[in-house]
Amino acid sequence: MDAERERSGSGGDGTGLDRRRFLGVTAAAGVWTAGTALTGCDTASGGDPDAPAGPSEASRPGDSGWRIRSKGPPEAVLGYTDKVSVLPGEDFGLYVSTTAPGFRVSAYRMGWYRGAQARLVWRSDRVAGRVQRKPDLVPRTRTVRAGWKRTVLVPTDGWPEGAYLLRLDASSGHQRYVPLIVRSATARGRTLLIHAPATWQAYNLWGGYSLYEGDDGSYGMRSLAVSFARPYDSDGAEKFLVYEWAVVVLAERLGIPLAYTTGVDIHRDPAVLRGAVSAVTLGHDEYWTPQQRQSMTRARDAGTNLAFLGANTCFRRIRLEDGDRTVVCYKTDYRHDPLYPRHGALGTTDFRQAPDPDPESSLTGVLYEGYPVNAPYAVRNAGHWLFAGTGVKRGDSFAHLVGVEYDRVTPGSLPDAPIEIIAHSPLVCNGRRSHSDSAYYTVPSGAGVFASGTMRWVEGLMAGTGENGRNHGMDARTGAFVTRTTENLLRAFAEGPAAKTRPAPRDNVREVYGST
Repeated sequence: MDAERERSGSGGDGTGLDRRRFLGVTAAAGVWTAGTALTGCDTASGGDPDAPAGPSEASRPGDSGWRIRSKGPPEAVLGYTDKVSVLPGEDFGLYVSTTAPGFRVSAYRMGWYRGAQARLVWRSDRVAGRVQRKPDLVPRTRTVRAGWKRTVLVPTDGWPEGAYLLRLDASSGHQRYVPLIVRSATARGRTLLIHAPATWQAYNLWGGYSLYEGDDGSYGMRSLAVSFARPYDSDGAEKFLVYEWAVVVLAERLGIPLAYTTGVDIHRDPAVLRGAVSAVTLGHDEYWTPQQRQSMTRARDAGTNLAFLGANTCFRRIRLEDGDRTVVCYKTDYRHDPLYPRHGALGTTDFRQAPDPDPESSLTGVLYEGYPVNAPYAVRNAGHWLFAGTGVKRGDSFAHLVGVEYDRVTPGSLPDAPIEIIAHSPLVCNGRRSHSDSAYYTVPSGAGVFASGTMRWVEGLMAGTGENGRNHGMDARTGAFVTRTTENLLRAFAEGPAAKTRPAPRDNVREVYGST
């Protein structure tokens, strides 16, 4: 993508802070020395792995009091972990800075829990608070690293696999989240939910820099690499709560066998994908390594169904460095990437761009086209099995469901398989008329691949519920439609290769778009 197109907004960077805010809206009484172990008190965590099996995780009582009540000023309390994920029983370091004399940590596992939507798995004793040092800035790449001393070492014995929010409760009454995934070693026979910390970090402005802007607000002074060694901005878990949490809650309510991981972990060890019945990327999963993409493609070709619930998925090609603690993406400055041009396939720009173009649509079926957009979602094939039970008819629409970024099926950039457009939504983006498409295709392994074509799909799950604010004005009717369609998708994909149990896609690209 050239610099002028970046500035125009179709690639998303030239809008700088405006784009980031749009996506977000739509989100010294003693010192603990490094190495201090925090044992706390286990609240029905399951404890001894050799103990007799207790109640299932889904049947345990939830705790609806997991939400933050007061963020307070930015420096009130904040933290980060030394790992984006851990295996059950693995320790992790927690780094906290607070202006309060003390704080506690509460670990909430997110799920259905009979509507409570979280369970308190563990809570610490009181920890002495302190204000940590100001962050460092690496000049060459404008990378912010907090450089804090570790506050506590947290064990996860008895913590079930899942998506967690660690809530920091300062004695001042202010709170922040720190996200953590307790990942699965294998997803064999299960639906794998893939969280996107690389994308969370790309948009993270803590310390004044993200992959979109620098401390002066300009795209030109953005970071070229961002570090996980710093807190997330806002409430600490904005991207997770807007784009991922609602899918976790829904999937757990359905009771299908689930596994959890992150894109970073698939990059590092793709073995988790082996035997997975399906793999689901959530509402905003933009930043992938080539290795992650290759692993997902292999999984599809081995029979694992894939679901892409957001838009703009697999758009940026990144590199992980410093023990996978730094996300590198030069984007339009890829010629300054130290690996360019000798290692073109590892150059960090858009997947579709030179020096090694490979549009994301060969995997997802759809191609990212633009930002910003706010348009109705229009049903085309009301009889498709994904829409069963929704009561929709051809031409029915759902206001505001297409946004803030969108994808479409693009003739000339199609997967190597028949693909069916099941929703075809007219829109105008930056003065240009186009469409957003929901699409479905299958491959010879039997795997089915679904892409929603809109970044608001996961937010649509919360429409009309009061969660996540107004959700762009989407109503309860939209929420019911998105929920039922997602239920149909997850249940079908949990049965095994979708081509073996559901009707084949009807290739209608020529019908929709004319000559291809």
